[in-house]
Amino acid sequence: MSLTRRQVTSAALAAVPLVGRTSKRVRTLYIAGDSTAAQKYADAAPETGWGMALPFFLRKGVGVSNQAVNGRSSKSFVDEGRLDAILATIRPHDLLLVQFAHNDEKSADPTRYTEPWSTYQEYLRMYVDGARARGARPVLATPVERRKFDADGNAVPTHGDYPAAMRALAEQEHVALLDIEALSLALWQSLGVEATKTYFNWTDTEQDNTHFNPPGAIAVARLVAQELLRTRVLARHDVIRLHEDIPTSWITWPPA
Repeated sequence: MSLTRRQVTSAALAAVPLVGRTSKRVRTLYIAGDSTAAQKYADAAPETGWGMALPFFLRKGVGVSNQAVNGRSSKSFVDEGRLDAILATIRPHDLLLVQFAHNDEKSADPTRYTEPWSTYQEYLRMYVDGARARGARPVLATPVERRKFDADGNAVPTHGDYPAAMRALAEQEHVALLDIEALSLALWQSLGVEATKTYFNWTDTEQDNTHFNPPGAIAVARLVAQELLRTRVLARHDVIRLHEDIPTSWITWPPA
């Protein structure tokens, strides 16, 4: 399914920073990704994408345009015209942060599946090349880990070769890499089997080991902000509150 002209226009308007007259424009960090990062609405609460919490760690001079969508892979995001919509609005010095793999892994679905060492890398190159052609900076983020532990209580990886394939592509293309897969796996290990339940969307009716609640989204967004600083994608003055507690009450879910 391709985006309509109205949807592309709406995306463009949504990306325009609401600021007054100023000589220094706001840079925009676009997020292209899946449900782990996406904006959630009131009908999905308390499920929370980490992209909803990322603005808490960035100064006002760096805006966030969260274009991540539930269920998308690096392939389906492109095929639906969503990358084109971002590239129609992105400007020089903006950032395009790309996180996919959860749905690329679904080999039974040809509309989403990519193979780590071939088509996955080929689609990721479209994001990299598209951003660079418009003077923006691409940033690759390995997929955040699911909550999975073995019988001995060790957090185990779930993304197969996809993180390694992204790391290799980032090195080949000289693209900044945020290794959220490794960092989130280490975080889940440190928290343990029971404590991690308070970071994922575990409710009275659902035990979701993929998506986050507000504490989990804030924790992952903090990892993203730390990596943006470590890789020098953002400067020290661009990143705030890295070592502060963020109230979960700051998370809000707009009407569906």
